[in-house]
Amino acid sequence: MARPAFTHSRLACEELIIDVPQVMEPLEWPECCIHRVPKLLRKVNRDAYTPKLISIGPLHHGKKDLKDMEMLKLRYFKDFCFRTGKCQKELASIIEDNEINIRHCYAEASRLSSKEFVRMILLDGIFIIELFLRKSEKYEGDYILSKPLLTNHIMEDLILLENQLPFFILRELHERFSPPIQGKSTTPFLELAWKCLPQVPKTPSRDSTVKEVKHFTDLLRTFYCPSKPDGENKPEPTSLLCCATKLDVEKEAGTNSLLYSATKLDQAGVEFKGVSKRPLLDIEFKKLPLLKYFPCYNFSWLLACLPCLKRLKCLVKVQPTLEVPQFVVDDAAECLYRNLVALEQCHYPTEAYICDYIMLWDALINTEKDVDLLVEKKVIVNKLGHNEAVADLVNKLCEQTAENDHSYFHALAQKLHAHYDNSWNRHMASLTSAYFPDIWKGTATIVGLIILGFTLWGFISPPSK
Repeated sequence: MARPAFTHSRLACEELIIDVPQVMEPLEWPECCIHRVPKLLRKVNRDAYTPKLISIGPLHHGKKDLKDMEMLKLRYFKDFCFRTGKCQKELASIIEDNEINIRHCYAEASRLSSKEFVRMILLDGIFIIELFLRKSEKYEGDYILSKPLLTNHIMEDLILLENQLPFFILRELHERFSPPIQGKSTTPFLELAWKCLPQVPKTPSRDSTVKEVKHFTDLLRTFYCPSKPDGENKPEPTSLLCCATKLDVEKEAGTNSLLYSATKLDQAGVEFKGVSKRPLLDIEFKKLPLLKYFPCYNFSWLLACLPCLKRLKCLVKVQPTLEVPQFVVDDAAECLYRNLVALEQCHYPTEAYICDYIMLWDALINTEKDVDLLVEKKVIVNKLGHNEAVADLVNKLCEQTAENDHSYFHALAQKLHAHYDNSWNRHMASLTSAYFPDIWKGTATIVGLIILGFTLWGFISPPSK
């Protein structure tokens, strides 16, 4: 009697099950916070995630084009030992005691031996601390700090997601061994990093609220994100791009967008205002409740015709205004935002505030005309030169990015759509742009209306006897 065919497959499965180890490491430890950038994100712009001058941590350790800085790390380590009076063994003991925790912080297991791993973390950590100390002391004659271009490139490398050390080990090395700066007590490492990293927003009120930081990329995100996600922009269980009331919005420049662009909002009478010294995500649409029921009280045409009347706050407040913190676009902006987006995609998928922010900009900017308008309103500070380059940059930042189902800007987008969908707002804006764009056309329009009024009066009034 022939054996059933399934017997062989069952035996093969049993052999596989036997070969599987009884104890397996988890795919990601709870401490894991330093990730490889997903391949699809990396494909869009590989250079934005790759260190150019210096490797920090195991993910890019040993690359040939980054070895030139290894000798500088040794020099900084020697100077730090001289500064603190500590020997290598004493400094390395901190790394050895925390080696397992440090390894668990990386999503990709390092193949380095224990001795090599401890040496790498020690050199990289002391290099960062010594560099920050020299920058705080305004150290003269330093090889890096004496060259602004080199300093900028190294600081850019220090914020890359794949180029990180766990923040807790840097803090422990600094607070245990670093001497006081200029006779003062030892500066907390969080404050030192906040002062030395040029990409960190200089808002002193926020550093006191930062409690837990995983690494430098996470530090930047912490300062950019809202301290309390509530108020007007409280996340809702609806995605930003699905909040449109019209799902058949026309395509512009080959880009699908379910949010109205900046030029369209401008055509509906929304005034854009760039504000400085405000948190990045603090975007607010100000519109008096009176305009919801009486849109005719919008005096945007009068302010456009007579800019001197903007001194009257009562008239300015009547105008619907979208206040946006200035968006500075320079050579380092793409690298910064791409790494913040990559961090959120890997580690904060349900709190992707920066992703929501970039998607909002992607919706506002479809073409170069949108950038022209936002630059004119001082909402965007363009340091790239051509406005078309800004449009291309913003539109590519969202490529291969998963959309967040709980958008931080959902409530804001709903208000903007409700304003645009009111036909009266569009008619008033068209009237302003056609007949009251400036003082000359506005004056001509008013004079024409006066002449027309006298003409009609003369036509309908009875002739005098």
